[in-house]
Amino acid sequence: MNGEADTIEGDRYNTALVCHRWRFLACHPRLWLRVDRSVKDLSHPGVYPNIEMAVSAARPGDSILIAAGGSHRVSNIQIEKPLCLIGAGESPDDTTLICSRSSDSALEFMSTCKLANLTVRTELGCCLLHRSGKLTIDGCILQCESNPLDHLSYAIISTAGAAEVVSSALETCNNGVSVVRTRIEGGAKAVLTSGTLSLQRVRVIYTRTSLFFWFEVEDGDKNTVEPASVELPIS
Repeated sequence: MNGEADTIEGDRYNTALVCHRWRFLACHPRLWLRVDRSVKDLSHPGVYPNIEMAVSAARPGDSILIAAGGSHRVSNIQIEKPLCLIGAGESPDDTTLICSRSSDSALEFMSTCKLANLTVRTELGCCLLHRSGKLTIDGCILQCESNPLDHLSYAIISTAGAAEVVSSALETCNNGVSVVRTRIEGGAKAVLTSGTLSLQRVRVIYTRTSLFFWFEVEDGDKNTVEPASVELPIS
């Protein structure tokens, strides 16, 4: 009996060590690029005062942790490499990206990327402009502020085609947008496509104050889907 108890305690101890090690590795500052508006210079390795500098410094596959509190100004930031942008707060309301009125979009994606736990707010234009790659939007808030030109505002615009050939590797890259449990507020429509992708598998959950969306924008049946603008009304 004592032998079994010792074995159980040993297993628990070893499990705790492994979990602690994984948590340490996952949270280690050197594994993340961080955006912190309070930083005034680049004396802290891997910490940048704004998102544009962090994106420019990032390598393909990097994750960028954006500090909670206050707002981060963004304008037509082009992302041409696979990156993951994550809000550091407990909820997406804690980390807000604000796009200026004169901008076409807050963020422009030309590679496979992921956004998580962020609020993106724009007055005109769109929150997210998808050119190519696979874009995943998970647990975010996309807001188009109310104004007399609401018909010019969209949460997401995709101009991508169904697929493209990557010349360096001679591989086919499938383009698309995947939206998971994301609030979409304001604007003319939630999503507009001007390429050959189409809106598919839409699911909406209504709460007392918000609408949560799940949907895909991807290549559809060429016999039934025409390459035209496809819009998802949010009201």
